[in-house]
Amino acid sequence: MEPETIHSAHVKHGPIVRLGPNEVSVNCLDGGVRTIYTGEFEKPFFYDQFQNYGVLNMFSIKANKPHAARKRMMANVYSKTFMQSSEEVREMTRLILFERMLPAINLHAASGSSLEVFEFNYAVTMEFINSHLFGVSNDIDFIQHVEMRKRFLDWYYKRSEHDFWNQELPSLTRILRKIGIHLIPKSVHAANDKFEGWMLQLCRDIRESLETTSDTAKARTQPVVYNQLADALKGSTTKTEASTYSSSEELLIASELLDHVIAGMDTSGYTLAFLFWELSRQPDLQTLLREELLTLSPPLTPDHKSTLPSARSVDTLPLLHAVVMETLRRHAAISGPQPRLTPSPPTSLAGSPPLPAGVRVSAQAYSLHRNETVFPEAETWFPHRWLDADQGKKDEMGRWFWAFGSGSRMCVGSNFAMHELKHVTAAIYTNFTTSIVDDSGMDRGDANRAVPTGDELALKFSPVR
Repeated sequence: MEPETIHSAHVKHGPIVRLGPNEVSVNCLDGGVRTIYTGEFEKPFFYDQFQNYGVLNMFSIKANKPHAARKRMMANVYSKTFMQSSEEVREMTRLILFERMLPAINLHAASGSSLEVFEFNYAVTMEFINSHLFGVSNDIDFIQHVEMRKRFLDWYYKRSEHDFWNQELPSLTRILRKIGIHLIPKSVHAANDKFEGWMLQLCRDIRESLETTSDTAKARTQPVVYNQLADALKGSTTKTEASTYSSSEELLIASELLDHVIAGMDTSGYTLAFLFWELSRQPDLQTLLREELLTLSPPLTPDHKSTLPSARSVDTLPLLHAVVMETLRRHAAISGPQPRLTPSPPTSLAGSPPLPAGVRVSAQAYSLHRNETVFPEAETWFPHRWLDADQGKKDEMGRWFWAFGSGSRMCVGSNFAMHELKHVTAAIYTNFTTSIVDDSGMDRGDANRAVPTGDELALKFSPVR
């Protein structure tokens, strides 16, 4: 069942709804989210589909303790402190904004042509996540290399098709494939092989470059996450973990980082599309935002491209923060269920009778973000709700805000995503206004991922200087 259908059931029946013989959805904090996502509830087989090379990564690890061990390997390089203090992140951000993204937009602005931002956003977010994983010198520059970008996205789109079979019937799907019955087309498997092959080769290239002093010295930024994970795997505990998963260290690293690439590119890419779309429909709000952005020192303009304002100063701009938060609330990237399994002994949820072990239970951002008591006129994109409320109301909205999940398994990249979303938005709206040329594809699909149905948004960028 998809987010809108589940939400309609909650509106009609209340905070707990039975979706199937062994599946329950909740839409409350106490006895719901706080019980499921901060306790002993582990992931079901639903998450097996997120393995790469047949190797578990942090997102697909189902048991809590192995997940925590993997997360500790990388959490520090995704922390807010790291994002705001790292010279690597600062230089990566400056290079992408001023040497790649803004020049590409300027070409369209100068010619008066529109820019299809849905695909362009994917290029930008790919630059950010690839640079953080592997360093700026080791990524492909998807902003400039359009053909490579299109080829890569073609692999990705095919790879993400036919999700149902891997989500709900993975064992049957594998068994039938062995005897020649393909529930998932061969073209999907071929695309997946290319996608995985690209990442494996990239990891090998990075390892070889790090072993060559001259190449490392030439790097514009270091492969932050790759280095962190590779160094962590040198410890005896993680070596044992690697053998537990019956995988070589190389495949473990490749599986983990490919998952980061997918998550980092995809969700932030279409979140930016929704953000630009909403702002493009409100030119007065663009003016207010630009006035705020110009208080940064130095401003994010080409004549100051040799340096950036502090990441903290960007992060704390009130209206920019409100625009990003409201976009993540109204258009939560992962808006559908995030399933877990009830543990033993039996557990009660939202006033229910005790549920036996092994029941699939979930909450979803789509419903949590549409609580009219917490978010009045919830279907309206209204950034000022985050500015006008008193502190008590802001705290309540924060408790119900679930764009990155919650608990020990909440998105490890949430601080990275906020850094990226805010800096991209700030750089663009400091230098341009945007207006809609064609938004016919921006209806939201009723799916777990809140991707616009048309995957297309054409905007006109007009310089303000």
